[in-house]
Amino acid sequence: MAKTLTDRLLAELENEAAITRRVLERVPENKADWKPHEKSMPMGRLAGLVANMPGWIAMMLTQDEFDVAAGPPLPPVKSNQDLLAAFDANVARSKDALKKTNDAHLETKWRMLARGHVVSEVSRYENLRSGVLNHLAHHRGQLTVYLRLNNVPVPSIYGPTADEASFG
Repeated sequence: MAKTLTDRLLAELENEAAITRRVLERVPENKADWKPHEKSMPMGRLAGLVANMPGWIAMMLTQDEFDVAAGPPLPPVKSNQDLLAAFDANVARSKDALKKTNDAHLETKWRMLARGHVVSEVSRYENLRSGVLNHLAHHRGQLTVYLRLNNVPVPSIYGPTADEASFG
């Protein structure tokens, strides 16, 4: 039986969520303001972004557009427990939204705006793959560099790391 796009996205979200949670579990609470370069995002903000990105899936499935300039700021990260709770809630909300949608809806257009100007207008499916899942992997990768530079063991992602010989 052929899998639907919805089934495939749900499976991909579940896989990426497990990997991402392992990275977020390692974020040290006492390094929220640390950044590797003056132009870099502080670790706490980056970890908060990574924790909130899975929630974008639900937003893209339930809204037709989003203006990044008018969007709410990232909630501050107060503790690792809060970070993980936010992440888990975002994943759960998006899994639920995916279970309630269908492939026809995934093929409809979704728009990203910046101060009212269209930045992107492609299918929800394309946005979920590129704008959320690929984008999440990018920022998660940044976060693993932050961990390494702070001597925090980097968990297995898609394979072993110098700190973990397992595949997760």
